Parts: sequence; structure tokens; C-alpha cells
Amino acid sequence: MDLQWVMVLLATSQAVLWDGPAGAATREEHFDQEPSNWEGINNRNTNFPIRTVTQDFGYSADSRHISEKPGGIGGKINPASEAAYYGYRLPRPLSLDDPLSASGKILVMPGKGHFLLGFFNAGTLNEWRTPNTLVARINGRGENFHCHLEFCSRRWRADAGVIGEIVPGERIAAKALRSGEVYEWRLVYEPKGGKGNGLMTLTLNNQSATCAISKENREDGASFTHFGLLPVMKAWDDAGQVWLDEMTIDGKHFDFAADPHWDALNNRRTYQTTNTRPRFDFGWSPTHYAGGKGAGELGGLIFRGDCREPQRMGAYGDKLSLLTLKTKLFAKGKVSMLRGVSDSTASIGFYNSKSSLAPNPAQDQGIPMDYLGINIEGPSSEGFFFYPVYRVHGGMAQAFDCRAGRALRIYPDGKAHEWVLEYDPVQDNGRGKISVSLDGQSCLLELAPNAKEIGASFDRFGICTPWIDGNSVTAYFDDLEYTCGVQANQ
Repeated sequence: MDLQWVMVLLATSQAVLWDGPAGAATREEHFDQEPSNWEGINNRNTNFPIRTVTQDFGYSADSRHISEKPGGIGGKINPASEAAYYGYRLPRPLSLDDPLSASGKILVMPGKGHFLLGFFNAGTLNEWRTPNTLVARINGRGENFHCHLEFCSRRWRADAGVIGEIVPGERIAAKALRSGEVYEWRLVYEPKGGKGNGLMTLTLNNQSATCAISKENREDGASFTHFGLLPVMKAWDDAGQVWLDEMTIDGKHFDFAADPHWDALNNRRTYQTTNTRPRFDFGWSPTHYAGGKGAGELGGLIFRGDCREPQRMGAYGDKLSLLTLKTKLFAKGKVSMLRGVSDSTASIGFYNSKSSLAPNPAQDQGIPMDYLGINIEGPSSEGFFFYPVYRVHGGMAQAFDCRAGRALRIYPDGKAHEWVLEYDPVQDNGRGKISVSLDGQSCLLELAPNAKEIGASFDRFGICTPWIDGNSVTAYFDDLEYTCGVQANQ
């Protein structure tokens, strides 16, 4: 080997190392430039159209939607990923130690739409569920609408209620409320209600919903700067229309006979967006969010996939020698989560370029076939976890039980973290065990007794979308090191 070729090997970001896990070859990738060995499948998905977002809500001097008297607030509200609001700035920021109340009249027009009405923090608008919110969430369903009651702490953990019925752990059965009719509404928060942790109550005419704040979420806390209207911030969806009048907010009355000059952000705006479900937009990026050595990283907008249609699944990964559950597997790097919408998942790990992306007519399993890695995911009540998952070549799959064990939390706050993934096939009496750590804190997942016998094979490392569709996570990874093959003696 001549000196020039040695220098190329030393300089490349994909230098193969032989001092990683025993018996395994590892590779480094710092993404200083777009890597040539990585393969993308639908990761920059253009199968789904760019959409037009139209926000057109706020004060209207001519509105007579609720009464003959002119004046009101409302208009067209479009669900989208970008923040928008029209709201009354509270005299001072309020917290969960303060009583909160608001009331008025509301008219939800027939059609679709998805928006929030309530207390929020203008400085933390990022996604749904939105941190520092205490709101009614209204979802248009044509001739009817559903009304939910939601709280989200400053740490992205949530509590909820609904006009209808909630069976914990089983279902939410929202009652269909007639659109096109005027309702009198009242939203109240009592700091000492709900066993002393706080209680929210929403009333529409003679129907009501309650939401008790959990002890953990009360300890998280929240800060509210405004009361008003804002769209649900996930991806683009169909717009709706709402009107409000005769509002009283913490004792201050607004009849809207004149412009109240509330604060506004992007509430009168029309623009194009590519954040439309499931238009994936992830892969190599010249950005520098994850805290790597230099600019360039892996990541972006990662929607859940849908195994029923090939164009609704995506992946971006490095080509590896064939690995199995008999192989020690290792990966580490840096990660930063920028945004996380409820009902979303982002995954990084070892997958199979064929079976992990194979169409399946039933969405009976979210983890792709032949997969071992990490999920960023969590129930809306808990925010987001960082935990190990795997699935063999078949239906058997497991994920770390975040509710029962010591779960690793990650927040969509843009902070950089160090992570490690290790799989040892001989641990747990030969069954095999996966370990995941985040900033030095770890959790373990033992394989099922016959998982190794069923087996799985992996020929890629990177991002692979889950099989059950849903919303998006925006996350970035950098300074990766991962198993790329096995030594001859393994």
C-alpha cells in the first residue's frame, strides 16, 4: 500500500477500525461531506405534494357571526408545523400556582380544522403537544366537532380530558358536538383542585370535561404568557373556521366593539410548506445541531412510516457486511432532538435493506422486521423516551417497557447528548441483551428466550421508519461509530 493511499484512509470519515467490540469491525462517520456508501430509500420523499398553509384569523371589526353587534375574533386556522397565534398578553406570566379562568361564546363552523383555545406561552411554541399550555383542543369533523381538554408541562408531559368518555389505557370516546351552533364556554383551573395538584374544567353549555394535573406534571411546572387562539402544530392538515365573542379572561372583559390590539404571530399569512405527512426529509445534512466535531450530520424530518404502501416507508443507512443476532453489535454517537409531535417515532439502528422495508398489508407491528436499535418515542402523557427495541425475522418484537423500568428521557430542546447502543448475544444466559445509554444513564432489554433461534439479519445502519404511520420527530445524529462487519475469528 503506497503512502498516498494510507493518507486517504486516515483522512476519510468512514475509516474502518478494528479495536471496537471483540470480534467486530467498526466504522466511523462524521458526515463532514455527504457519505458515498450510504443508501437512501424515500428519505427525501416527493410522492406527497407541497401544501399551501393559509392562516387568516384575529380581530374582525365586521364580524357578526355570533351576534348582530359587529366585532369578534376568529377566522380561518390551518394546522401546520409553523407557529402562529392571536392572543391577549397576560399582565404577568402565570403558573400552576395561580388560578386561571376564561369564558365567552364560541362558534365552530362546519368542516375540518384543528386548533387550540386557552393559556399558552408565546416563547415555547414548537409542536403538539405544546409545552406550557392549558387549553381546549377542538377538532372539526364535518357537521360535528370534538372538544378535548389538555395540559402540557414545561417538560413536554401531558394530562388530558374530553367532553365524552376516557377509559384509561383503552380508548378516548369524544362526544360529537354540533357545528354551526353558538356555545357558551368556560375554562377554569383551580391550583388546589385534583387532590391538591390542580384541576382543569371546561364547560360548553351544559356539557363538561375535567382534567386533573398529575403530581409529576405539577412538579414540572408551566408558565403562561397569553390567552388566545393557535393552530395545532404538527404537519399541514385541512383548515377550519372558528369565531369567538364576549370573552372574559381572568376578570378582564372584551366585547370586541373595537380592536383589542392583542399580540399576533403569523396569523395573517399564506405560504408553502413541505412539512406534510408523510413527506420524509431526512438523510445527510450540512447542519450542525447534534454537537459533532464539525458541520455535517445525519437527520431531519422523520415521520412514522406505513408498511401498507412502499412509498410511505423510508430509510437512509450505511451498507454493512451481513450481521446477525449471533454478532456483537455496537453503535455510539451524538444526538439532538429539535421537535417531537405526539404520536411520532424516530429510530436509529441496524436494519435490513429488504425485509425492514417490505410491504405488509396489516399494521399489526410498529417495529420493522429484522431491526435492532433505538426509538425516540413516548406516550403523550410522558413526552419522549430514548430506549432499545428489536424485531426478529417474523412477528416477534420487543421494546423496553418505559412505564415499568427506568426510562431514558430526551427532550425536543435542541440540546446535544452522547448515546451508546450495545448488543451482546451471550449475556442473560445466552439469550442476548441490548443496552442503551444516554449521557451515562442506561436501560437494558433482554431478548425473548427463542429470539436468537428465530434470528434476524442486518445489512444497513442508520435511520429506518417504523411500520405504523403517525407524526414526526425532527432529530439529528453525528460522530457515529458502529459495527460494520465481523472478524474472521467470530
